Amino acid sequence: MATIHPVILSGGSGTRLWPLSREHFPKQLLPLAGEHSMIQETALRARAAGLAAPIVVCNAEHRFAIAEQMREAGIAPAALLLEPAARNTAAAVAAAAAHLAATGAPADDMLLVLPSDHVILDHPAFAAAVARAAAAAGLGRLVTFGIDPTAPETGYGYIRQGAALAGAPGAHDVARFVEKPDLATARGYLAEGGWSWNSGMFLFACGTFRAELARHAPGVARAADEAVARAARDLDFVRLDREAFAAAPSISIDYAVMEKTRLAAVVPASLGWSDVGSWSALWEIGARDADGNVAQGDVLAERTRGSYLRAEHGLLATVGIEDTIVVALKDAVLVASRDEAQHVKAIVDRLRKAGRAEASMHPRVYRPWGSYETVDRGERFQVKRIIVNPGQRISLQKHARRAEHWVCVQGVARVTRGEDVLVLRENMSTYIPVGCVHRLENPGSEPVHIVEVQSGDYLGEDDIVRIEDSYGRS
Repeated sequence: MATIHPVILSGGSGTRLWPLSREHFPKQLLPLAGEHSMIQETALRARAAGLAAPIVVCNAEHRFAIAEQMREAGIAPAALLLEPAARNTAAAVAAAAAHLAATGAPADDMLLVLPSDHVILDHPAFAAAVARAAAAAGLGRLVTFGIDPTAPETGYGYIRQGAALAGAPGAHDVARFVEKPDLATARGYLAEGGWSWNSGMFLFACGTFRAELARHAPGVARAADEAVARAARDLDFVRLDREAFAAAPSISIDYAVMEKTRLAAVVPASLGWSDVGSWSALWEIGARDADGNVAQGDVLAERTRGSYLRAEHGLLATVGIEDTIVVALKDAVLVASRDEAQHVKAIVDRLRKAGRAEASMHPRVYRPWGSYETVDRGERFQVKRIIVNPGQRISLQKHARRAEHWVCVQGVARVTRGEDVLVLRENMSTYIPVGCVHRLENPGSEPVHIVEVQSGDYLGEDDIVRIEDSYGRS
């Protein structure tokens, strides 16, 4: 039986879930609908279905956060492919297929394409749908997963099911793809039956897909092949060649292949699926109380109905509201009508035009060695909480305009301070003078938490002179 290789696509920015999802830490990296982040849930779901280790295709900006999340989930990816530029899903999947072919995988090995930011609540149904799709893919078909519609949604594309596919029970020819319809048309589809939502998930043999891609989108195929052939290894990552990958047309896999090929098939399924495209979608799939509220974090709701309430920082209290989204973070609060939640992107656009950091930067900033969060700041001082992951270390560096005080509050840290190397345990501290060469390391198996107090006339992140770095940063 052919091996099924999950391909997890993680290139989106999730602007409609601002302020929690931001450009530098988008929704797929967040635990929006469960204990794990959405990309972790995607990888764990594939593993539970008995599939091979995943190939993750991601934005280079997110590489260390994704690698750490895979480690936390106990997932060892077969490859982490870094996209040097955004080129939509056709190029991303083409690169994964080219990489698989370059590693010597048989042409009949299959790619299961999974967006990293979807929710699937029924895992056994997912595994069963993959098995049905694999039977169709084994017959040389390019299979898309159709979601049985539960409402006349206008935000999804639709697929019309054709004749049942002989030799692959539960699979059908694709009679027609339709872009997002208006409400009246969507209602007609539900009344008619035989239509599915287009989920953006696919399954096909690697060789079949590469042949159809070369036939219908040769520019994408050439660019992906060249980007893989000229790729460079960087720690645990595969950096696709920038120039070659950038030459690929920016086009979706639907437009590039699925809507043109004669080999398209669809497997309809009920999976408890959502693409979590807005805050109202999270309300739809969340656990509601007797008043129809979904509440996460420290929330007190009084005379409140039908609302999504999320407190990421401090207490969130509501009185007398209905059908409302309230999301409270340390640096931003969103209040929106549930019916208008899809328009949050307009706020992000305004923030970007104004050059405000809230559009892209999360309060917690992730680095290859861990993360930091600003706790307080004022004139000539700044306080941060720094977390260094097990076995990691910041760069050997110095600052021209600030001094730092470090207090270890959890774990055991190794500190380089000039010519000295010392160990900081809980409740121990040290001082880093202006211009002193220093480094913070975590030699242990548990995270190290440091409270850092910076003081000086300039406290920007660009006041760093890196002398040596384990992650190839200059």
